[in-house]
Amino acid sequence: MIPQTDPGASYRAHQSEIDEAIRRVTASGRYILGPEVEAFESEFSAYIGVRHCIGVANGTDALRLAIEAAVPAEAQIGLTVSMSATATVTALVAAGKTPRMLDVHPADYTLNPDALNANSDAPAFVVPVHLYGQPARLREILDWAARHEAPVIEDCAQAHGALVDGRRVGSFGAAAAFSFYPTKNLGALGDGGAVVTNSDEVAERVRLLRMYGWRQRYISDLHGGNSRLDEVQAAILRVKLRHLDSANARRIEIARAYATAFADLDLSLPPTGGVFHQYVIRHPRRDSLRQSLELQGVGTSVLYPVPIHRQPAYAGFATTELDVTDELARTLLCLPMYPELTDTEVERVCHAVRHAVSNLDLGG
Repeated sequence: MIPQTDPGASYRAHQSEIDEAIRRVTASGRYILGPEVEAFESEFSAYIGVRHCIGVANGTDALRLAIEAAVPAEAQIGLTVSMSATATVTALVAAGKTPRMLDVHPADYTLNPDALNANSDAPAFVVPVHLYGQPARLREILDWAARHEAPVIEDCAQAHGALVDGRRVGSFGAAAAFSFYPTKNLGALGDGGAVVTNSDEVAERVRLLRMYGWRQRYISDLHGGNSRLDEVQAAILRVKLRHLDSANARRIEIARAYATAFADLDLSLPPTGGVFHQYVIRHPRRDSLRQSLELQGVGTSVLYPVPIHRQPAYAGFATTELDVTDELARTLLCLPMYPELTDTEVERVCHAVRHAVSNLDLGG
């Protein structure tokens, strides 16, 4: 079986470097918020092109803390999408805000800027999600946000290294959140996350919020919590960061091979551009296609089968019908996508998809 994703393959590809990084941490006696975290924060902020990076425990915390630190108290409405991991809305609610989920654009599955125009009745902020490695439509979103004085908090959990107009995603908003979950383009061997920002004030507030509000140990200047990136994960991420651009280049190469192989099929293919955290196709008989691929030894995933606004915990947070989102949830399918896929495996996936779609078209 070719798995849909394989974070272990990334470890194996860089095993000697990662093992040495872990050995360095265990020998140091520093395990939380030490020199490895500081070094990673410096290296990642430079990579993104911002002044500050603050390592935290996971991507959900990163988004929550970015909102708490960068969004004014009076901006209570968070405009975002339902076509995302549940964590996007979870973080927003945890930050004490009210989500308002909007529809996505059918071409790239990210926030449709036109949907923002019906949402200017209250102080708000915007959380665009760079989904599946595809950047959101930031030019239009930032233009709307500027006219309405609405902060933009980027959810970059699936788009490490993606570019918009020559700049990395994460460098556009008031703050941005990254996840380092093992399957991400930049993944740790456990949980991890980061907030990035150009604002000294926002960075200082996130640093306080991630550890009890301490400026001085054991004395809380404000109500904070405990959300810290550990030294082992930071050391691993430093290794992985050195290889991120080449890994993304391989993802793009695989995506091009898929696009070429599927060009004549009755499939909807993802847009070009981005860094292909996932390679997502669309087919009206998605579940039958998935079953056929499994029988041929090709693993797939459905991200996400139930949109957030259809989930019991968050029902009612979409004020209009999200027709595009609902249709995508019925038809999207993620094919194998990770840098360590071999050319032979990519060819097997291409053959399996062509065989499966052809059979379905013939009524199979």
